[in-house]
Amino acid sequence: MKSLAVCLLLSLLLPAKERMTIWMIGDSTMSVKKPAFYPETGWGMALGAFFRDDVRIENRAMNGRSTLSFIREGRWQAVVEGLQEGDYVLIQFGHNDEKTDKPGTGTSHEAYKANLARFVREASAKKAVPVLLTSIARRHFEHGVLLDTHKGYPGAMRELADSLQVPLIDLEQETSRLLRELGEDGSIRLFLHVPAGHMNYPSGKQDNTHLSPDGAKAVAALAVEGMKARGLDLEQYLR
Repeated sequence: MKSLAVCLLLSLLLPAKERMTIWMIGDSTMSVKKPAFYPETGWGMALGAFFRDDVRIENRAMNGRSTLSFIREGRWQAVVEGLQEGDYVLIQFGHNDEKTDKPGTGTSHEAYKANLARFVREASAKKAVPVLLTSIARRHFEHGVLLDTHKGYPGAMRELADSLQVPLIDLEQETSRLLRELGEDGSIRLFLHVPAGHMNYPSGKQDNTHLSPDGAKAVAALAVEGMKARGLDLEQYLR
């Protein structure tokens, strides 16, 4: 009885770990959108629906950010300071790293890999689990053929994941497959296409990079399937 009382006392005195958190870092295809941009939806906004209520989603992705600008602006350091043992960090950059003509944003393949390696190293040092995710495909068809627009950055991430033995979810590959299956016309519904007269887009919008609510749900579902396929512990937290 005395040992039980001691254990109970210690459990009250020791700080309890907060619930497990999935941190998300990346660009506008993942980020939370303000109501003024609806129906544009980052796929990170749809991810929480797949997980139990005791899992916290901390979506720190930000429009227009690359690995370089995310670090320079102190956004990554803020994530590191919040990480706890057992947390997950989903890392998806590339859309803006490939803009090498934009100073302070674009990165070479080698700098991109070095920045990703930093995310992996510093997350692992906090005993969190880093997961790399390649950029989602743009809806760019020519003569009915889906074109690759990412200039080798998904390949650079794959190389890094292999060299560091880090889990990789290949969203570029999976979203490309999905777009090909749906076809040029059928895939429109996944992206930000709205007619003229919409309250947020009076002139209309045809954006083949950013997602609609349906597209966000579809990409989040692909990410979850990737988690299952790689046997990540996150599977136990799914609904």
